[in-house]
Amino acid sequence: MIGVDTGTTAPDEVKLGFSDILDRIRQLTPSIAERREEIDNGRRLPPDLVAALRDTGVFRAAMPTAWGGPGLSSMEQILLIEELARADGSVGWCAMIGMDSGIYSGYLRPDVARTMFPRLDMISAGWTPPMGRAHEVEGGYRVEGHWRFGSGCLHADVLSGGCTVFRDGSPLLDEHGKPTWRVMMAHPGSYAIDEASWDTTGLFGTGSCDYRATDLFVPQEHSFSFQEPYREGPLHQRSDAILRKMPGVPLGVARAAIDYVYEIADRKTDQPGVSWRRSQRVQMVVAECETRLLAARSAVFATVEGQWERLAAGQPLTKQERAAAALARYNAFRAAKDITSTLVDLVGGDAIYRRRTPLDRHARDMITACQHAVGQHRIAESSGQLLMGSETDAAFI
Repeated sequence: MIGVDTGTTAPDEVKLGFSDILDRIRQLTPSIAERREEIDNGRRLPPDLVAALRDTGVFRAAMPTAWGGPGLSSMEQILLIEELARADGSVGWCAMIGMDSGIYSGYLRPDVARTMFPRLDMISAGWTPPMGRAHEVEGGYRVEGHWRFGSGCLHADVLSGGCTVFRDGSPLLDEHGKPTWRVMMAHPGSYAIDEASWDTTGLFGTGSCDYRATDLFVPQEHSFSFQEPYREGPLHQRSDAILRKMPGVPLGVARAAIDYVYEIADRKTDQPGVSWRRSQRVQMVVAECETRLLAARSAVFATVEGQWERLAAGQPLTKQERAAAALARYNAFRAAKDITSTLVDLVGGDAIYRRRTPLDRHARDMITACQHAVGQHRIAESSGQLLMGSETDAAFI
């Protein structure tokens, strides 16, 4: 078993609401910003920082109120991640992934969920699309696979791997004739994690390593399907709940990049006697970046709030609403990439020095973040299919 069943919230856990968690995050972010180099150099979050993040309550964001958790909405989750990503993109990314624990718990049988997540501040990690194989055996599955992008796997409590289910050597087909997809959950120590695999352009500190399983037994009850929720509510009616909060990372990184230009405006000059703060060229660039960020952020919150209201009322999303949410997410990633790149060009030569400016890190983080499926151009293609009246095979849309 992954955890020990307590049946209730641990006695030393206090109830925290959105404002409590946000206040704790804001108290922590100055020290996070001071440790950016350490986070990058280690290619993972330092253990004491992980412990400090647990103490903020950010990882319990989606835990249900019945357990003593805050049960935060997708909009509130975005705000928490945005705040952390302003301090450091990798920290924001790991928080975004780690808080999936509460979402996953709603797809598990209630008694099993409480056993697997005996404490509120438990961290999840893993790649959920079906990159592995789960062979049916008595009581569960024998799992084999190679998954990439295990963000936070080096400090997680539970590590998941999406699998295609096999029966008697062949893929098990669902009622629609498609291969059955289930997510297998196990202790990180059950997998072989390749720490050397995470050597990338950006988001260094996420520790998004490759991981493998060759003959891992996973009890049937420790796996789940996004099509079979046990818990009601907007976080469990659609599988895209794990993606809705993702824009918090690019929005936070872009905000940090713009704020940095304001910070240096008084000590840089465009020409002798003209400070950046008075330069029309700089003013125009900053205004354009603020416009892009404002539009991207507004689109994200408008579509997520619309989703939340519809799902809370028990109404299915239309194809147009699904497309709008996916496009707003996609645009947030692309806009942040453009903003950070634009500001690197504005700052010029100083921007290429890692210890002289954070802009190099912001730009590299967004280049890497945009390689995630939600930031790829094929999202626009899939959304276009929905907008034109067709269905799409893309996951999570």
